[in-house]
Amino acid sequence: MSDMNWRLAMRSLKRDLRAADVRALFIALVLAVAASTMIAFFLDRLERGLERQAGQMLGGDLVLEQRTPFSAELRAQLENAGFVLSDQVDLVSMISRDGRFQPASLKAVDDVYPHYGMSYVDFGDGAERIASGPPPGEAWADPRLVELVGITLGDRVQVGQTELVVSGIIEREADQSAGFGNFNPRLMINTADVEATGLVQEGSRIEFEILAAGPPAALEQVQGVLDELRREGVEVRDVRVDRPQLGNALQRAESYLGLAGLAAVLLAGVAVAMSTRRYVERHLDTAALLRCFGASQRQLVTIFTLQLTGLALVAAVLGALLGLIGQAVLIWLLVNFLPMTLPPPGLLPLGLGVFTALAVLVGFAGPTLLRIKRVSALKVLRRELDPLPPSAWLVVGVASIVFGGLLWLYSGSLPLASALLAGGALLLGVLWMISTLLLTAILRGVQGISSHGEWSQALRLGGRQLARRRQAGLGQLVAFSVTFFAMAMIVLVRGDLLSTWQEQLPANTPNYFAINIQPSERDPFEAAVAPRVETQSTLYPMVRGRVIAINGQAPQEAVPADARGDNSLRRELNLTWQAEVPEGNEVVAGEWFTPAQLGREERNDSAGWMSAVEATPQSSPQQPPAVPISMEAGLAERLGLSVGEEMTFSVGSDEITTQITSLRSLNWDSFQPNFFVIFPPGVLEQFGHSYITAFHLPEAEQGLISELISDFPGVSLLNVDAILGQVRDVLAQVTRAVELVLALVLLAGVSVLYAALTASRPVRAHESGLLRVFGAGSRMISRVQGAEYALLGFASGLMGAVLAELTTAALYLYLLDLTPRFHLGLWIFLPVGGAILIGVIGHALSRSLRRQAPAASLGLIGEA
Repeated sequence: MSDMNWRLAMRSLKRDLRAADVRALFIALVLAVAASTMIAFFLDRLERGLERQAGQMLGGDLVLEQRTPFSAELRAQLENAGFVLSDQVDLVSMISRDGRFQPASLKAVDDVYPHYGMSYVDFGDGAERIASGPPPGEAWADPRLVELVGITLGDRVQVGQTELVVSGIIEREADQSAGFGNFNPRLMINTADVEATGLVQEGSRIEFEILAAGPPAALEQVQGVLDELRREGVEVRDVRVDRPQLGNALQRAESYLGLAGLAAVLLAGVAVAMSTRRYVERHLDTAALLRCFGASQRQLVTIFTLQLTGLALVAAVLGALLGLIGQAVLIWLLVNFLPMTLPPPGLLPLGLGVFTALAVLVGFAGPTLLRIKRVSALKVLRRELDPLPPSAWLVVGVASIVFGGLLWLYSGSLPLASALLAGGALLLGVLWMISTLLLTAILRGVQGISSHGEWSQALRLGGRQLARRRQAGLGQLVAFSVTFFAMAMIVLVRGDLLSTWQEQLPANTPNYFAINIQPSERDPFEAAVAPRVETQSTLYPMVRGRVIAINGQAPQEAVPADARGDNSLRRELNLTWQAEVPEGNEVVAGEWFTPAQLGREERNDSAGWMSAVEATPQSSPQQPPAVPISMEAGLAERLGLSVGEEMTFSVGSDEITTQITSLRSLNWDSFQPNFFVIFPPGVLEQFGHSYITAFHLPEAEQGLISELISDFPGVSLLNVDAILGQVRDVLAQVTRAVELVLALVLLAGVSVLYAALTASRPVRAHESGLLRVFGAGSRMISRVQGAEYALLGFASGLMGAVLAELTTAALYLYLLDLTPRFHLGLWIFLPVGGAILIGVIGHALSRSLRRQAPAASLGLIGEA
């Protein structure tokens, strides 16, 4: 019997492939699988690729740093986990040549350097790309050191107790960093020469680093070791922590792509539900005949389940192949932007695709398919004995549970999946009630049209047809509203994401930082720079200070265990003072300094484009027991601190006890000077300080840098063009991914429209037949059907706009970390666009019905 069931199912499926509802069902399943597998493939490979590119900026997938050499035991643990290690030593020394001396930051690298990327080095014939460091006995200098010491290629420079030949000029390092730990010009040497310099002595200012490159599994394997290293005070860095501007973009892209994939699956599920309803209605007579021939209820369910399962498996295979091809196309489009080889796709996304197809079929088609089980053999003789359709709440409930499971599977977060599912269910109930009121209002408005023109008459007749099929009309209205909502939401989020990324790095983003500007150099520096730059930041005073106590305890004892290795506790921090909240900062807890805490009237000091904060040394005022400070919220969270807690800083030979009175959020992505800790004026002025600023220097004015190096030799100028270029490359990659995935969502939306209009085809054929019987011509029927579709599309577009605006606001606040925006164009375009889109598609699909003879149209009454 099972073999016969299978033959009947496959024979029926072969015949049904010519039916519009089965084609719609098949297309919807293919799109669901293609969307899920392509996004799964793409996210997996792109995430690893982007993190690898960000790892280029860091120097490796994992970086360990401390002031003493690392043990052989630790190195063996990392290598056994699958890491390739590169040693690096950073120290500061005086460089000399022909009686000219200059402090320089020495960067010693080994033969493994670099793990990722290329350095650009000029050996005399222009910059060349090279994937190594200098060989033993040689050194590469940066342009600023060349300018300050008067070096030419081939010169020998004294480094400690040895001499090295300067064989290259570094234009860009493979692991270019934007950190401000070393403000001196750079000299890169080989680690084999470090011992000969004699600079590694007890008490030397030196940092030993291990740069490790390896797969994510290796990083997971050594997590316990890394946690122990953090507790011992070793600085542990990875891509997301050390490069938040890349991490935020990548996390937002992942959230968007996951959201887009789920939207495509949801839309495909709605299309499956609508197509299945029409499919079941067409097969009720077939099921009744089978019952007459002795088929049991179980056999009926088995036959039609096998048929749909076969369809789902074919759709899953085709969709998985399309997803695999789609991700390959995406990677091919991005290959010029990715300086690394991506890992090959795995098999897990293929399995997820097949599972998605079956889950969508069971969740969205299962309850409707059970209607066949209750068909009576008497239906062959009496058409009115159709089995009752399943409860709408049963269909919605089962579909919600299945979609919630998929949401959990793809998001990996049960609380998030539960919250979205509960919110969606509540939203669906509200949507049904609002749709009822909206449809009633529109139909009354249409019936109130007093004009007697042809289009006015068509609108009234179209409205009456919708009113006669109110429940079916409401179902289509909800389906179309969800479709327009999902499509609009993905388009809106895509547009706002791109706008945010473009605003994050505009064309005039600062590309130079000027550091160590002395108070006596402030005015001359401003006069030299102001006329030739495009944009610039405020000139901030800066004092170095170290955290020596938190709430009266040693810092490592007062913070959580996982924060004991935080870099802010191991080095001096750059402190500043401000009377007003700096641009790009926002107080998120506590209050900014009060007038009483500032201790003086606000000054109006306009000293030119830098708007410099006055920092004239004052006599040491009597310090209050606890000085109010403002702390960056992220640092406070890492250290487990909140408003009201105390911190003690060592500044020079003095100690300053402070109390946190406010927490600030910062825009770390802006390439502007930012500070973890801000004091009020009147506290730090007595200490030695310098100034820092950032500015954008256009390409045509690059000669200014040589002038500044010559006129202000003590000022450190950091070029971050390389960093900006790498970040912009990453954002360009993510943008391309977002745009291609958007196309899948739009296709899924069109499949819903096609399925819904196909499902209502018999009803509309019957109505057009009646109109033909009563004398209506093809032109009149065409206008009535067009008006009905347009009314349905207008109402759906209006509801979709409401849902999209509310949902995107919630997503921006709680998922994507964006500022909510009001989209005026949405409220105009979506209702009008919905009316046009539904009107055109519905009108086109009904074209053959308008050409049918009335007898043929009325013959479909049993299927209506």
